[in-house]
Amino acid sequence: MRMRRPKNRGLWWYFVSLVFVIILSFLLLLSILAYLYISLGNDLVQHRNPFPPILTIILFSLILGTTITLTVGRKVLAPIADLIKAAKEVSKGNFEIHLDESHRVGEISDVAHHFNIMVQELRSIETLRNDFVVNVSHEFKTPLAAIEGYATLLQDDSLSKEEHDEYTGMIIDSARQLTTLSGNILKISKLENQELLTEQTEYRLDEQLRQALLLLEPAWGPKQLSLNLDLEELRYYGNEELMMQVWLNVLGNAVKFTPEGGEISVSLRPGPSWITAVISDTGIGMAPKVRKHIFEKFYQGDPARSAEGNGLGLPLVSRIISLSGGTVEVSSEPGVGSAFTIKLPGPVNVK
Repeated sequence: MRMRRPKNRGLWWYFVSLVFVIILSFLLLLSILAYLYISLGNDLVQHRNPFPPILTIILFSLILGTTITLTVGRKVLAPIADLIKAAKEVSKGNFEIHLDESHRVGEISDVAHHFNIMVQELRSIETLRNDFVVNVSHEFKTPLAAIEGYATLLQDDSLSKEEHDEYTGMIIDSARQLTTLSGNILKISKLENQELLTEQTEYRLDEQLRQALLLLEPAWGPKQLSLNLDLEELRYYGNEELMMQVWLNVLGNAVKFTPEGGEISVSLRPGPSWITAVISDTGIGMAPKVRKHIFEKFYQGDPARSAEGNGLGLPLVSRIISLSGGTVEVSSEPGVGSAFTIKLPGPVNVK
């Protein structure tokens, strides 16, 4: 049975109640003293009371009202003091603060609830920022170490021409890896702060896919991969440069993880409101744990292949497709292969 949350009373209700209690106490005390004064008559004077009745009423009312105000006020304002203290801790970088949300004052309970949500989001952002710094540092460290190591070896005058060429080739590859990494970081940083696509034009989407495959021919050619293309002619309105980045990344991954003699299939289908592109392979596939994280920055499911990429390709794909108003999904099984389904909004012009 679902428990009902107790209905919170507003802050105004508590203060009105406080004032009402003070006035009621004052009137009650005034009535009692007035009754005693009338009943006893001049007995108060005969006993030479040092305090006139009016002053006595005021004194007792002040004492009673102050006591009630301090007691209730401290209880009501204590959560506000806790909020101020917690805000000071957050300003110092402490994101482990948590406020009690069970207060019966509705406004205070809501403030505590949203404060906790804010702290949780700040904690998540801080974790992502720290992970980003660590990952970037690691990704830059590896090629820089390679460049330094091979440059040191080149200072040896006894090197043969073959060794010299090998070391210079490794330096060039590491420098290209740094260039790609820094370029991808700049791209994804720009796209994450961008809400709308610019520089959109109309172009042949099927021809763009063919061009992407031609650009990747040096990668899939030596592996003797079979290409199965089913591309219908259609025109698409979008950012041509960014969409080329999508195809190169997805197709590049398919080529990388498909063994020699494997097959890559690419289909493109127009629809009344969506364009559907499916890129599948007969590669090594992915376990569910890997598949869950492939669109996260710097994530690499196979550490042994970390030198072949930097874990930014698929996050770029996801962000570009999102900006284009589309979706990207992946299905994969270890040892069977992977299939990426990309849907882009229409309408579509078919020719």
